[in-house]
Amino acid sequence: MYRATMRPYQIAGKWYYPTLAKVGDVQRGIASWYGPNFHAKRTSNGEIYNMYGMTAAHKTLPMNTMVRVDNLDNGKSTIVRINDRGPFVSGRIIDLSNKAAHEVNMVGRGTANVKVTVLGFHAKIAKTKQEKAETATVGKYYVQVGAFRRLEGAKITKRKFEMILEDRYNVVIKEGIYLDEPINRVWVAGFRSQEEATDFKESNGLSSAMIIAE
Repeated sequence: MYRATMRPYQIAGKWYYPTLAKVGDVQRGIASWYGPNFHAKRTSNGEIYNMYGMTAAHKTLPMNTMVRVDNLDNGKSTIVRINDRGPFVSGRIIDLSNKAAHEVNMVGRGTANVKVTVLGFHAKIAKTKQEKAETATVGKYYVQVGAFRRLEGAKITKRKFEMILEDRYNVVIKEGIYLDEPINRVWVAGFRSQEEATDFKESNGLSSAMIIAE
Protein backbone atom coordinates (compact mmCIF):
# COMPACT_ATOMS: atom_id res chain seq x y z
CA MET A 1 0.00 0.00 0.00
CA TYR A 2 1.04 3.60 -0.47
CA ARG A 3 0.61 6.64 1.73
CA ALA A 4 -1.49 8.52 -0.81
CA THR A 5 -4.22 5.87 -0.80
CA MET A 6 -4.30 5.49 3.01
CA ARG A 7 -4.76 9.15 3.88
CA PRO A 8 -8.12 10.37 5.23
CA TYR A 9 -10.12 12.12 2.51
CA GLN A 10 -13.30 14.16 2.28
CA ILE A 11 -16.19 13.72 -0.16
CA ALA A 12 -19.28 15.96 -0.04
CA GLY A 13 -18.37 17.16 3.46
CA LYS A 14 -17.91 13.67 4.93
CA TRP A 15 -14.55 12.29 6.03
CA TYR A 16 -13.43 8.75 5.20
CA TYR A 17 -10.57 6.97 6.94
CA PRO A 18 -8.84 4.18 4.99
CA THR A 19 -7.98 1.38 7.36
CA LEU A 20 -5.95 -1.79 7.59
CA ALA A 21 -7.81 -5.07 7.18
CA LYS A 22 -7.22 -8.70 8.08
CA VAL A 23 -8.16 -11.91 6.36
CA GLY A 24 -11.68 -12.95 7.32
CA ASP A 25 -13.07 -9.45 7.93
CA VAL A 26 -16.71 -9.32 6.81
CA GLN A 27 -18.99 -6.44 5.83
CA ARG A 28 -22.63 -6.54 4.81
CA GLY A 29 -24.49 -3.92 2.82
CA ILE A 30 -25.51 -2.91 -0.67
CA ALA A 31 -23.33 -3.33 -3.76
CA SER A 32 -23.64 -1.26 -6.92
CA TRP A 33 -21.62 -1.27 -10.14
CA TYR A 34 -19.99 1.24 -12.48
CA GLY A 35 -19.05 0.97 -16.11
CA PRO A 36 -19.02 3.00 -19.36
CA ASN A 37 -18.88 6.47 -17.83
CA PHE A 38 -15.65 5.58 -15.99
CA HIS A 39 -14.07 3.15 -18.45
CA ALA A 40 -10.46 4.09 -19.39
CA LYS A 41 -10.30 6.77 -16.68
CA ARG A 42 -7.87 6.66 -13.78
CA THR A 43 -8.81 4.95 -10.54
CA SER A 44 -7.84 6.21 -7.10
CA ASN A 45 -4.61 4.17 -7.07
CA GLY A 46 -3.52 5.46 -10.49
CA GLU A 47 -4.54 2.48 -12.60
CA ILE A 48 -6.68 2.81 -15.72
CA TYR A 49 -10.17 1.55 -14.98
CA ASN A 50 -11.22 -1.39 -17.11
CA MET A 51 -14.89 -2.21 -16.69
CA TYR A 52 -14.15 -5.72 -18.04
CA GLY A 53 -11.61 -6.41 -15.29
CA MET A 54 -12.34 -8.10 -11.98
CA THR A 55 -11.98 -5.05 -9.76
CA ALA A 56 -14.05 -2.93 -7.40
CA ALA A 57 -14.16 0.34 -5.47
CA HIS A 58 -14.34 0.50 -1.69
CA LYS A 59 -14.31 3.53 0.60
CA THR A 60 -11.74 2.36 3.17
CA LEU A 61 -10.12 -1.02 2.37
CA PRO A 62 -6.44 -0.87 1.34
CA MET A 63 -5.76 -0.94 -2.38
CA ASN A 64 -5.09 -4.44 -3.76
CA THR A 65 -7.22 -6.12 -1.09
CA MET A 66 -8.78 -9.27 -2.54
CA VAL A 67 -12.40 -9.81 -1.48
CA ARG A 68 -15.16 -12.29 -2.18
CA VAL A 69 -18.54 -10.70 -2.87
CA ASP A 70 -21.55 -12.90 -2.16
CA ASN A 71 -24.87 -11.77 -3.63
CA LEU A 72 -27.25 -12.58 -0.80
CA ASP A 73 -30.24 -12.17 -3.12
CA ASN A 74 -29.34 -15.06 -5.43
CA GLY A 75 -26.40 -16.96 -3.92
CA LYS A 76 -23.90 -16.05 -6.65
CA SER A 77 -20.38 -14.91 -5.76
CA THR A 78 -17.26 -13.44 -7.33
CA ILE A 79 -13.72 -12.41 -6.32
CA VAL A 80 -12.42 -8.91 -7.04
CA ARG A 81 -9.40 -6.72 -6.28
CA ILE A 82 -9.90 -3.26 -4.74
CA ASN A 83 -8.29 -0.57 -6.90
CA ASP A 84 -10.58 2.44 -6.49
CA ARG A 85 -12.52 4.50 -3.92
CA GLY A 86 -16.30 4.62 -3.65
CA PRO A 87 -19.27 4.24 -3.77
CA PHE A 88 -20.19 7.47 -1.98
CA VAL A 89 -23.88 6.67 -1.54
CA SER A 90 -25.37 5.96 1.88
CA GLY A 91 -25.73 2.26 2.58
CA ARG A 92 -23.55 1.09 -0.30
CA ILE A 93 -20.32 -0.67 0.64
CA ILE A 94 -18.76 -1.71 -2.68
CA ASP A 95 -18.88 -0.68 -6.35
CA LEU A 96 -18.20 -3.59 -8.71
CA SER A 97 -16.81 -3.45 -12.22
CA ASN A 98 -19.25 -4.26 -15.01
CA LYS A 99 -17.78 -7.75 -15.44
CA ALA A 100 -17.91 -8.53 -11.71
CA ALA A 101 -21.51 -7.30 -11.56
CA HIS A 102 -22.36 -9.73 -14.38
CA GLU A 103 -20.70 -12.52 -12.38
CA VAL A 104 -23.21 -12.06 -9.55
CA ASN A 105 -26.13 -11.27 -11.88
CA MET A 106 -26.91 -7.75 -10.60
CA VAL A 107 -26.40 -5.57 -13.70
CA GLY A 108 -30.08 -5.28 -14.60
CA ARG A 109 -31.23 -4.48 -11.10
CA GLY A 110 -28.30 -2.17 -10.43
CA THR A 111 -27.78 -3.05 -6.76
CA ALA A 112 -27.74 -6.14 -4.57
CA ASN A 113 -27.52 -7.09 -0.92
CA VAL A 114 -24.06 -8.54 -0.44
CA LYS A 115 -21.53 -9.91 2.00
CA VAL A 116 -17.93 -8.82 1.41
CA THR A 117 -15.19 -11.04 2.87
CA VAL A 118 -11.47 -10.19 2.88
CA LEU A 119 -9.54 -13.09 1.34
CA GLY A 120 -6.03 -11.68 1.19
CA PHE A 121 -3.84 -9.06 -0.42
CA HIS A 122 -2.35 -8.80 -3.90
CA ALA A 123 1.11 -7.42 -3.23
CA LYS A 124 2.85 -4.98 -5.51
CA ILE A 125 6.59 -5.10 -4.87
CA ALA A 126 8.20 -1.69 -4.64
CA LYS A 127 11.04 -1.64 -7.16
CA THR A 128 11.86 1.97 -7.92
CA LYS A 129 13.39 4.37 -5.41
CA GLN A 130 10.17 6.42 -5.43
CA GLU A 131 7.96 3.38 -4.78
CA LYS A 132 10.14 2.28 -1.89
CA ALA A 133 10.01 5.76 -0.38
CA GLU A 134 6.22 5.80 -0.66
CA THR A 135 5.61 2.43 1.01
CA ALA A 136 3.21 3.14 3.85
CA THR A 137 3.97 2.47 7.46
CA VAL A 138 0.63 2.79 9.20
CA GLY A 139 0.97 3.20 12.95
CA LYS A 140 -1.56 2.85 15.76
CA TYR A 141 -3.18 5.80 17.50
CA TYR A 142 -5.07 5.95 20.78
CA VAL A 143 -7.06 8.59 22.65
CA GLN A 144 -6.60 8.57 26.42
CA VAL A 145 -9.95 9.27 28.07
CA GLY A 146 -8.98 8.70 31.70
CA ALA A 147 -6.21 7.79 34.15
CA PHE A 148 -6.90 6.25 37.58
CA ARG A 149 -4.92 4.97 40.51
CA ARG A 150 -7.72 2.52 41.33
CA LEU A 151 -8.46 -0.15 38.74
CA GLU A 152 -12.19 0.01 39.52
CA GLY A 153 -12.33 3.64 38.38
CA ALA A 154 -10.70 2.68 35.08
CA LYS A 155 -13.18 -0.19 34.63
CA ILE A 156 -16.15 2.14 35.16
CA THR A 157 -14.85 4.58 32.53
CA LYS A 158 -14.10 1.70 30.16
CA ARG A 159 -17.68 0.42 30.43
CA LYS A 160 -19.07 3.92 29.90
CA PHE A 161 -17.16 4.42 26.66
CA GLU A 162 -17.97 0.92 25.44
CA MET A 163 -21.67 1.77 25.75
CA ILE A 164 -21.21 5.08 23.93
CA LEU A 165 -19.07 3.70 21.10
CA GLU A 166 -21.17 0.58 20.38
CA ASP A 167 -18.20 -1.41 19.00
CA ARG A 168 -17.05 1.34 16.62
CA TYR A 169 -13.73 1.40 18.50
CA ASN A 170 -12.14 -0.74 21.20
CA VAL A 171 -11.62 0.51 24.76
CA VAL A 172 -8.64 -0.87 26.66
CA ILE A 173 -7.00 -0.38 30.04
CA LYS A 174 -3.24 0.14 29.96
CA GLU A 175 -1.47 -0.53 33.26
CA GLY A 176 1.65 1.47 33.99
CA ILE A 177 3.68 3.36 36.57
CA TYR A 178 3.42 7.12 37.20
CA LEU A 179 5.40 8.85 39.97
CA ASP A 180 6.48 5.44 41.26
CA GLU A 181 2.86 4.29 41.76
CA PRO A 182 0.56 2.13 39.61
CA ILE A 183 -1.66 3.95 37.13
CA ASN A 184 -4.50 2.60 35.00
CA ARG A 185 -4.98 4.50 31.76
CA VAL A 186 -8.16 4.11 29.68
CA TRP A 187 -7.50 4.30 25.95
CA VAL A 188 -9.89 4.30 23.03
CA ALA A 189 -8.11 2.19 20.40
CA GLY A 190 -8.48 1.56 16.69
CA PHE A 191 -7.61 4.90 15.07
CA ARG A 192 -5.59 4.58 11.86
CA SER A 193 -4.31 8.14 11.75
CA GLN A 194 -3.78 11.19 13.94
CA GLU A 195 -6.46 12.96 11.90
CA GLU A 196 -9.03 10.29 12.77
CA ALA A 197 -8.12 10.44 16.46
CA THR A 198 -8.39 14.25 16.43
CA ASP A 199 -11.78 14.06 14.70
CA PHE A 200 -12.95 11.62 17.40
CA LYS A 201 -11.84 14.02 20.15
CA GLU A 202 -13.61 16.99 18.61
CA SER A 203 -16.79 15.04 17.87
CA ASN A 204 -17.05 13.78 21.46
CA GLY A 205 -16.10 16.91 23.40
CA LEU A 206 -12.74 15.52 24.50
CA SER A 207 -10.57 18.49 23.65
CA SER A 208 -8.22 17.91 26.62
CA ALA A 209 -7.71 14.19 25.90
CA MET A 210 -4.26 13.06 24.80
CA ILE A 211 -3.46 11.28 21.55
CA ILE A 212 -0.89 8.50 21.89
CA ALA A 213 0.94 7.09 18.86
CA GLU A 214 2.72 3.74 18.72
